[in-house]
Amino acid sequence: MGLKRMMEKLGVPKTHLELKKMIVEVTGGSSSNTINYRDFVKMMLGKRSAVLKLVLIFEDKANGSPSKPSGPPPKRDIASLP
Repeated sequence: MGLKRMMEKLGVPKTHLELKKMIVEVTGGSSSNTINYRDFVKMMLGKRSAVLKLVLIFEDKANGSPSKPSGPPPKRDIASLP
């Protein structure tokens, strides 16, 4: 179980039942017994949502997600139109 190893490496060992309870709490009681990375980060940070947003933005940029262009679109002339 990967979550168990992660919690041990973080210095917060949990029993199997405690981990199952955490998963149910994070997933909202859905039938899956897994959580994704975003759910794990949300669970670990709790109410520190500003930090969570920064972590998720950093993760998206590290994964090579294309960033949204900022500012007005470039000017085009009639010849460049389809």
